Amino acid sequence: MNYENYDPSFPDQPVVDLYLPVWANLPSFRSKPAFIWAEDGSNGATKNSSITYAQLNESVHSISTQLLTQLQRGDAVVILCSPGLELVEIIFGCQRAGLLSIPVFPPDPSFTKENYHHLVRVLSQTKPKAAIAHHDYIARVQHYISLSSDNHKLAEMLQKLTWISTSDIKDKKVSSNMGSLPYNGCRPNELYLIQYTSGATGIPKPVLVTAGAAAHNVRVARKAYDLYPNSVIVSWLPQYHDCGLQFLLLTIISGATSVLTSPGAFVNRPGLWLELISKFQATCTPVPSFSLPLVIKRGGVDKGTQPVSLWSLKNLIIINEPIYKASVDRFVEMFKPFGLNPSCISPSYGLAENGTFVSTAWRGNCSNAASFPHIPSHNKLLPCARLASQSEEEEDMDIIVVDEETCELVVDGTEGEIWVSSPSNCSGYLGHPSLTREIFQARPRNKVSRCFVRTGDRGIIKGEERFLYVTGRCSDVIKLPNNQEIHPHFIETAAQNSCQKFLRGGCLAAFEMSSTIVLVAEIQRHGKDVKVLKQICEWAKKAVLKEENVEIGLMVLVKSGSVPKTTSGKIQRWAAKDMLMRGKMSVVMETQFEDSNARFLTSYEAIGKANKEIRCQGGNRTSTVAEDRDLEISLAFSSTRRRPPLRSLL
Repeated sequence: MNYENYDPSFPDQPVVDLYLPVWANLPSFRSKPAFIWAEDGSNGATKNSSITYAQLNESVHSISTQLLTQLQRGDAVVILCSPGLELVEIIFGCQRAGLLSIPVFPPDPSFTKENYHHLVRVLSQTKPKAAIAHHDYIARVQHYISLSSDNHKLAEMLQKLTWISTSDIKDKKVSSNMGSLPYNGCRPNELYLIQYTSGATGIPKPVLVTAGAAAHNVRVARKAYDLYPNSVIVSWLPQYHDCGLQFLLLTIISGATSVLTSPGAFVNRPGLWLELISKFQATCTPVPSFSLPLVIKRGGVDKGTQPVSLWSLKNLIIINEPIYKASVDRFVEMFKPFGLNPSCISPSYGLAENGTFVSTAWRGNCSNAASFPHIPSHNKLLPCARLASQSEEEEDMDIIVVDEETCELVVDGTEGEIWVSSPSNCSGYLGHPSLTREIFQARPRNKVSRCFVRTGDRGIIKGEERFLYVTGRCSDVIKLPNNQEIHPHFIETAAQNSCQKFLRGGCLAAFEMSSTIVLVAEIQRHGKDVKVLKQICEWAKKAVLKEENVEIGLMVLVKSGSVPKTTSGKIQRWAAKDMLMRGKMSVVMETQFEDSNARFLTSYEAIGKANKEIRCQGGNRTSTVAEDRDLEISLAFSSTRRRPPLRSLL
C-alpha cells in the first residue's frame, strides 16, 4: 500500500508513545510493518522477522501492564536485552508504564572481561529497581551470583535487582480489567530515559532525558529529513546508543517502516547494509562517517550476494563528525553507477545532551538550496547545518558559536565552541549538579538569552548560507608552537592516507604528550618486516608534515584492536594516551623522531620518559583511567575535589 499522500488527521503528540496507538488503530496501518529485523545468515542470506503497528501496540500495552504488577511508575529499570525486535518492544513498554529506562548492551554474564565495568558504573549511578533480560541471561547471572568470590560488590548489586524475564512480561495475557486502565505512561516533563554519552572524550556520563524533550527532538528531525508514512528506514546503529534509539522513535512518529540489523552484522559484512537498502527500497539510512571507507573497502558491489540498487535513497544521513568531503566523494563515485543520487547526502550533527538531533545541511525539500556535491567545504570538511535557511520547525533550535574561555559570541569565520538551545535540551547529568550547571545552563556573555548546552565541540560558521562546520572536540585540540592549534583527526587522516595498505582505517589516535605529538596506529597484520614497519613510520611522518605542516615526535605501531573506541566506534584518544602511559598498549614498534632523525625502539623507553615528564608537570588529567573508574563507581560523580577538569570531561 502506498502511504505517500497520507495526511495525519491528528496533532503532534506530547510524547512519542502516544503516536503508536493512533497509527495502530487506523485500518490502513494495522497490518503495516513498523519494524523488520534482518538476521544475516552464514551463507549471506538474511532471515527477516517483523512486527506490525497493531502487534507492536498490543505488545507494548501488555508489557507495560505486566511491568506495573511488579514495579511502580518512576522506578528505574536497566534493560539488558540483545538487539532485536524484543528490545524495541521493551523500550516502548517501559515508556508506556511510566518507568525510567536505562538501555545497556548486556555484557557476558560470566563477567570475566572488562566489559562489565560499564554495567557496574550504570548500577552504581542509576540505582535501578529492576533489570529486564532474556530468561537464559538471567539464569547465567544467577549462576554467577551463586559462585562469585572475586567480585563481591558486583554480585551484591546484581542480587539486589528484581530480575524480570522478557518472556514473563510478553507471553502473559492481559486480563480484561487491566486492559481497561487509562493511559498512564510518561508525561512530557517526566524522565523516561537515562542515556549514557559515548565516552569519546571521557568516562561515559548519564544524561537525563524527559519524554517531552525526546518527542520534540524527533519531531524536528522528522521534518528536517522529510520523513512520512511511506518512508523506509534502514539502520544498523546500536539500539542502546542515542542515535540508534532516536531512529526507533522517528519511525513511530513518522508512521514509517524501519529495517533493523545489528552493528556486528554490519562489521562482519558491510555489504549487508547496501543489500537491505536495495531489497526494501529504503528512502532513509543513517551511518557514521567512519563507516563509508569500510563499505568502500569491504562492502563493494562485487563483495555482496545480492544486486545493489540505491535509486530509492532520498536521505543518506552521515553522522559522527568530522565529515570529510573526500571520503563522501569516493563513496558517491563508487555507488553512483548503482543509482545513488548525490543530492541524498545529508551531513548531520547531534549529541546526547540535546536528545541526539541538532541539525543537518540537507535541504531536500527546498528547490533553490545547494545540495551535495555543490555544498562548499571548509578545510576538507562538509557542513552539518545551514543556519541562514533553517526551516520553520528548526527555528527553536538555536545554534551559536562562542569563545570557550570568555563565553562571548564570535563573529562568523572564527572557530569556537558550539552551543545549542532548544526544547530538546536534556535535563542534566545524573548525580552531578555542578557539571549540570556548567554544561546545561550556560549563557553567552553580554547577551540576554535562554540557557544553552555547551556541546564541547568546536565549530565555525561560514558563507551567506551560514554553513556550520564541526571541526573537532575542544578537549582533543593539540596546542602547537606560536599559539597555533590542530585537531588530531587531521593528523590521523594524513597518516592513514599515506599507507592505507598497512594501517587500519579509523584506528589511529593522535594526542599531545609532554609537548610532543604522539601518533598511535594499528597495523593491519602482525609479523611485518622491521624495515617495512620503519618505512610506515617514515611515510606517516612525512605525510603529516606535508599535509598539515606538523611534526610527529613519537609514532607507536600497535596490534589490531589496541586503540580504544566507544560503542559507537569513536576513537577514545584520552584512553589511548592513558593506556600508552601505563604500558597497556600491545606495541609492535615505537619510532621516536629527534631533530628529523628517527630512533626505533622496541621498549617503552620513550613512553616512560614522557610519562615521567608528564607526572612532573601535572599533565592534562588528574587521574588514570582506573582511578577515574573507581572514583565514579564509588561516588557516582559526587566528588568535586578530585573530579577531572571540565575540558577533560567534555
